[in-house]
Amino acid sequence: MVDHTHQDIDAATGTPTTGHEWDGIKELNTPLPRWWLWLFYACIVWAVGYWVFYPAIPLPGGHTPGILGWTSRGAVNGDVQELVRQRAEFVGKIEKASLQEISADPKLAEFARAYGRSAFGNNCAPCHGSGGQGAVGYPNLAGDRWLWGGSLDQIAATITHGARTGDPEGHDPAGAAGMPAWSKMGLDATQIEQVSDYVVALHNGAATDALPGKKIFAENCAACHGEDAKGNPEMGAPNLTSKSKWLYGSDKATIVQTVANGRAGQMPAWGAKLDPATIKSLAIFVHSLGGGK
Repeated sequence: MVDHTHQDIDAATGTPTTGHEWDGIKELNTPLPRWWLWLFYACIVWAVGYWVFYPAIPLPGGHTPGILGWTSRGAVNGDVQELVRQRAEFVGKIEKASLQEISADPKLAEFARAYGRSAFGNNCAPCHGSGGQGAVGYPNLAGDRWLWGGSLDQIAATITHGARTGDPEGHDPAGAAGMPAWSKMGLDATQIEQVSDYVVALHNGAATDALPGKKIFAENCAACHGEDAKGNPEMGAPNLTSKSKWLYGSDKATIVQTVANGRAGQMPAWGAKLDPATIKSLAIFVHSLGGGK
């Protein structure tokens, strides 16, 4: 009990003490400021009101629903429905228009790029990167090296049907393995080295006529990549003379590995998962990244 008839004053601060002392340390009698106390009491009242009006108290079978019946899920659904309503006019126009008509309409094209950017982030960025820059085994969509063609229609077809998925309407409907493993198709280690040297020379723009790999290339690789090695978008065969970043790398060791063991990357078919307006918007957005043809 504090003796109020004789208050002990702390010599260092001039503040009365409560009379409590521990190991020579005295407790100062400094009450909390009134404004702080009122704010604290107001927070308590606000918390009680929150428990009453909003879902807050956990129960064995769930939680208290609150007088307002508000839920975060319901709020999100409401926002989504409002967004759908706002987008409905432009989405309807995109569904009816061709890719060329969308691209020619400034307002529609602007909406399609924004809509496509959002869809890209949700569906495509995990593989191709947030800016479409790609990675090893995942094409750079901002570059000019397109395995299946970089026109609006070709991009939309690739998104819709994928590549090497077995989709009868898409690329490689037979589900072919893509780049075959030539070590299992008749080429020995020396021939693989020679044709790899030839491909490296093509990529670097060096002279190739005297290289022994030129004949091997003509007999085995030209059927897909073309006699000039410029590639074939119908087959997903890349342009081997391109200076752009290659899908798996353009160094000698990587090319040897590719020739020897093959490549069989797949692009999933999004046609069954995304609506036509979203696919068209994605095509417009991807085409706008800078590498579209």
